Amino acid sequence: MKIVLAYSGGLDTTVSIRWLKEKYQADVITVSVDVGQKEDFKKLEERAYIAGSSKHYTIDAKEEFVEKFVKYDIIMNGLYEDVYPLSTALARPLIAEKVVEIAKKEGTEYVAHGSTSKGNDQVRFDLAIKAHMPDAKIITPARSWDMTRETEIKYAKERGIPIKEESSKYSIDENLWGRSIEGDIIEDPSKEVPEDAFELTRKTSTKNKEKIIITFEKGVPVALNGEKMPLLNLIDNLNKIAGSLGFGRVDHLENRVVGFKSREVYEAPAALCLIYAHKDLEKTVYTPLELRFKKSIDSQWSDLVYQGLWYEPLRETLQKVGVDMNNWVTGEVEVEIGENGLRILGRNSPYSPYSDKIASYNKGWYPTEEMAKGFIEIWGMHSLLARKVRSS
Repeated sequence: MKIVLAYSGGLDTTVSIRWLKEKYQADVITVSVDVGQKEDFKKLEERAYIAGSSKHYTIDAKEEFVEKFVKYDIIMNGLYEDVYPLSTALARPLIAEKVVEIAKKEGTEYVAHGSTSKGNDQVRFDLAIKAHMPDAKIITPARSWDMTRETEIKYAKERGIPIKEESSKYSIDENLWGRSIEGDIIEDPSKEVPEDAFELTRKTSTKNKEKIIITFEKGVPVALNGEKMPLLNLIDNLNKIAGSLGFGRVDHLENRVVGFKSREVYEAPAALCLIYAHKDLEKTVYTPLELRFKKSIDSQWSDLVYQGLWYEPLRETLQKVGVDMNNWVTGEVEVEIGENGLRILGRNSPYSPYSDKIASYNKGWYPTEEMAKGFIEIWGMHSLLARKVRSS
């Protein structure tokens, strides 16, 4: 029997290797997918073999992650509950896809992942696996085993299984689009998050703030301060610049798919910079009706991605509409980034309908008295007539 395990190198998946071997007397094949997490994949592979892996695969999927997932999160202004840029949620369908590819290559229908019964990832992984392998037999050690972090650490120590240092304190998930932090004191929403929980947004720059110009073409960032570069490099550079200034932290009570609120902490410097700038450029280009419509589909798209419904047809339809609307979202946005936040300084686009010949209070166009009064009369007629009949 072969079981292919999505292996992150963290506590849950590391102890899962040994548990699967003991429980099923199976060959456990581990798969690590590189989506931009700061990880020594050589050491991760060594840890997998020590824990009992029979074969290990490392797959570089950074470019695919950016082109098939992250790019659309920018176009769709993907912020769950207006704050979380979906970093973990976006990566899960891609990781599941790669794990299924290895399962098919190894000739097995048994696929495992490390999600617990209290998290959203169990939904995301299970549905994504079934989308690519409908008859997959999914095994979830952490879910069926029902062990706490403390008992997992004890289990690992008893069997000489190496675990990462931070496993004893925080639960971390990371990729190029963001870093999530859970566990320890963070579970108390009334307490301030300790500084040692953060990594991407520790202030290291001698500057208090920095100005950056972001160039977009059809909704996709293509340059920083006039220098063109691939989106993967642009995100990496912006993570370093904004993160070193202390920008990019998110702390909120999140409504999970599984039915309860949880305190969630994220670091996403580049993601927040790019989405905020992109939203401003859309506002510059769109008509009022387009802007309101786009906001509504952005919110629904974000909900579907967060809820593990990447393969829902509506998500694809909404995304196609968003891409089409972004045909005109080309231009530059200047931002100022600092520890206290991000400020939009200016923007320009060849497709902006703004005109100082109309808008200027000094030299712009003015309607005549007759035109203004007629417009106001028609504009308010519904409201005034309703008020009249309801107050009589």
